[in-house]
Amino acid sequence: MNLKQLLPTIAISAIVSTASVVVYGGFVQKDRPVKQLSTSGQGKLVGYQEHGNGGGPVDFTQAASNAAPAVVHIKTQLALRKVSNSQPKEDPFAQLFGQQQQSAPGQTGSGSGVILSEDGYIVTNEHVIANAGTITVTMANGRVYNAAMVGADEKTDLALLKIDARNLPFLLYANSDAIKTGQWVLAIGYPWNLDITVTAGIVSAKTRSVGIDHADHADNAYIQTDAAINLGNSGGALVNTAGQLIGINAAMASPTGVYAGYSYAIPVNVVKAAVNALLGGKGAQNNSPGPKTAIVGKTPA
Repeated sequence: MNLKQLLPTIAISAIVSTASVVVYGGFVQKDRPVKQLSTSGQGKLVGYQEHGNGGGPVDFTQAASNAAPAVVHIKTQLALRKVSNSQPKEDPFAQLFGQQQQSAPGQTGSGSGVILSEDGYIVTNEHVIANAGTITVTMANGRVYNAAMVGADEKTDLALLKIDARNLPFLLYANSDAIKTGQWVLAIGYPWNLDITVTAGIVSAKTRSVGIDHADHADNAYIQTDAAINLGNSGGALVNTAGQLIGINAAMASPTGVYAGYSYAIPVNVVKAAVNALLGGKGAQNNSPGPKTAIVGKTPA
């Protein structure tokens, strides 16, 4: 076959090959994101679906930045021998954490707390400070204060402390009745005596019973989350993505004593009522326990 006979065959093959490429590009490439330049010169992927609230990516940095400075590390030294009768009745996996496990006088315990006012009112779990002889509070910035006990309520497992300080960062109350299953939350505290630690999860369930109601503790219909917490997180903050307080971390479901997937927080509406009661009703007006400049648990409008 001479060259003149080959030329038509070569031309037909080229046309078929080109058509195949065009057809392939139309069917296969059409679903791929296309990169185009915006007016600012930044690359933008078209067809990429972002995930999170409002169609944007989930970003916890602002919430953590707002809330972390108002969460403190609480350390205690036992004055008396502690005898615990807080065995769960229903759920063998529900455990208090941050509790002083050693019962000998002089032993130390560790937990977390949340600042509720600019002049130093702090809420924590009752089991964190039970039988404490001395209580110290370390701020996220490293400053250390001696704390005085204002009051404690074993039934709600909440306690109120006071330190002598002014112009402190504090958390705003949210409305725990308004939280929704599936919404993002952050747990902030001091697990294992580490520095301030933030973990993220979702609300797994509302009004959860954890089976630790008995003579001293009431089952408070806890908020269940999958935000990782461990020993030392007790009394720390559970906050929403706006950095507002929705609960006080208090217990976890674990067969081993370490985090195993679910944790529980006392709803902030229970906290508000308990704090007011511990203040003897002084916080009923303007949420203020004393001077009008001191605001305990101010709720945003």
